[in-house]
Amino acid sequence: MSTVVKPFRTLIFALTLAALGCHAQTPTEISGKLSPDIQVGPRTKSDVPGFDAISVSFSADGKTSKPVDFLLSTDGKTLAQFTKFDISKDPKLLVSGDGRPARGGPATAPVLIVGFDDLECPYCAKMHEQLFPALTERYKNQIHIVYRDFPLDQHPWAMRAAIDTNCVGAQSPTGYWNLVDHIHAHAAELGGDDKSLAKANETLDTLARDEGKRQNLNAETLNACIAKQDDTAIKASMKLGESLGVDSTPALFINGEKLEGALPLEYVYRIIDNALIASGQTPPPPPPQQPPAQSAPQTTPANKPGN
Repeated sequence: MSTVVKPFRTLIFALTLAALGCHAQTPTEISGKLSPDIQVGPRTKSDVPGFDAISVSFSADGKTSKPVDFLLSTDGKTLAQFTKFDISKDPKLLVSGDGRPARGGPATAPVLIVGFDDLECPYCAKMHEQLFPALTERYKNQIHIVYRDFPLDQHPWAMRAAIDTNCVGAQSPTGYWNLVDHIHAHAAELGGDDKSLAKANETLDTLARDEGKRQNLNAETLNACIAKQDDTAIKASMKLGESLGVDSTPALFINGEKLEGALPLEYVYRIIDNALIASGQTPPPPPPQQPPAQSAPQTTPANKPGN
């Protein structure tokens, strides 16, 4: 099977993070560097003429992903992957952004991006930090971004974080996103060195109240919402995600097309560009390529400064 793995190992590595997000009932640790082990299953007959099906799994940090299905041409020269759509329905309507705080363009923007987010998930934090600033800078009013809540059971304070951010969001979309930004950036610090759940919950409530003051929200309404800790809306969001096949975070729906895991930026650009073209709009020009880093010249006694 090593002869099959070699030609597309680089491509599969690019998809590794997409398969290794935060999954239900799995550990949440994340290291600074992923060294994936790739397992390729046997070739089986597919429904596509000229192609066989193969299943690929990734392992890293003691976690194994769900299998990812690919198509491999019978001559072994072409690797493909595709998504089936029910074209009788508008895929953009699979998951709605109605009633949620939004970033980017208006609700009428041609591309709707709905993210299912867990505020205690480190993969969500990485995506939030790197992906969304780049998307709003590149696409501006062409995209409309909303989050829906999907706190996983193994994350002890994720549910409270979802409730508290929604308490703020009910009065201020700006306050909601400010709070989400802060929690994702500082999630590792919540609970202190001893990772106390009580301390994390207290900090979340304080952060929500402080953001409420900055946004001049109705303090009585906000405090009542925080105290009540009503998880009805959060559970409805989770049920919606489950009905759409979400079982890990982060999960994105771009005009109805589902993407899971912390994805390479260029891959997300391509999906959004295709969605814009399908909507009859022109994508922005490709971002400039970063020049490769130059190696510093070797310093020898003959060319040291001053010699």
